[in-house]
Amino acid sequence: MCRLRQIANVEITALAASLSASQDTMTVTSSAPKRENTDDRRRAIASAARQLIVEKGFEGLRTRDIAARVGINVATLHYHVPTKEALIGLVADAMRDDFRAQSLLRPRAHLSPLERLEHEFYDFHEMFYEQRDTLAVMSELMERARRDAVIHAAMRPILTKWHQMVAAIFVDGVADGTFRLDLDPEAASSMFIGALVGFGRGPDTSPQYFERLCAELRRAVRSQTPTRN
Repeated sequence: MCRLRQIANVEITALAASLSASQDTMTVTSSAPKRENTDDRRRAIASAARQLIVEKGFEGLRTRDIAARVGINVATLHYHVPTKEALIGLVADAMRDDFRAQSLLRPRAHLSPLERLEHEFYDFHEMFYEQRDTLAVMSELMERARRDAVIHAAMRPILTKWHQMVAAIFVDGVADGTFRLDLDPEAASSMFIGALVGFGRGPDTSPQYFERLCAELRRAVRSQTPTRN
């Protein structure tokens, strides 16, 4: 009987030690810092770069400042974005993701040309007044793209896609009689985009003035012949 008690006591002691070791292991494991994956790190870098462009302009963008914002060293930053082209491309990709998310939030393929045009107005209004950082970065990079081939190459796909989307609206609107029959869709798209970008850089950026601009653009493209739209 004493022998059984001794065996039982030994087993209980061993079990307690094993549980204690397991708890220690779990504590060490749970306290270890979570390592960011590459996608998370790149998103953080893009976000920091955009914030600095808004605050200081492209001229004030420095790799050491980006690294400090993200909480990494410059060597790690260069691992993810080894060149200027890679950094600008990363920022451009982040903006493209913002525009894509906005489009997916409000599907419009099934809408009439006039309704799709109104969505373009609404999207710009939302970006300008509620997500202003995105347009501020875009405006800064568009200005720099005039004299910087690297930035021009990064921005061109974004602007080309926007131009094509608006031109397609005008093509469909001319076809169904919503817009003027003599409207040039390509030129009208340039006019439309130029007017919105110019508004963002102009002296009066109030919502009231934006609505006046939208009204003029509607009048410029609308057919004078009444339609079902």
